[in-house]
Amino acid sequence: MDTAGQDVPVDAAAAAPAPAGEGLTEAEEEELRAELAKVEEEIVTLRQVLAAKERHCGELKRKLGLSALEGLKQNLSRSWHDVQVSNAYKRTQETLSQAGQKTSAALSTVGSAISRKLGDVRNSATFKSFEDRVGTIKSKVVGDGEGGRDSLRSPTGSGDRPLPEHTPF
Repeated sequence: MDTAGQDVPVDAAAAAPAPAGEGLTEAEEEELRAELAKVEEEIVTLRQVLAAKERHCGELKRKLGLSALEGLKQNLSRSWHDVQVSNAYKRTQETLSQAGQKTSAALSTVGSAISRKLGDVRNSATFKSFEDRVGTIKSKVVGDGEGGRDSLRSPTGSGDRPLPEHTPF
């Protein structure tokens, strides 16, 4: 049998000639060599059968309109399903869900604390004083709403056009 060009894995110890002192008789050695040749021949035959089956499978898929991409999609779907039903995935999902809930609660608490603090600042005497001063400056810049434009003119230099009512102050 010729196995040249075949991908037959060979154990280095099995390929080396057996030392004469291993206790094998010439008949036993000949029997083992014959069995080895038979197994190698079966391997070659199985590879040929497998290649023929793969070709046939490809032809059937082509006739059914199944492409390699379709097969890949099915394999990915099946693999994703297998991952989702695995215990490790379920435990990870539970842990992440709990972490998300705890994070949400913590952020809500922080948001409430910030809102409360901003409310405190807005109600403080310092902020009220600042707010009054800004209101005073606004009334000087925009006017008091009754057409009296005090002493400040429009920044554009056109004193006859009033400023829009939606000023940012």
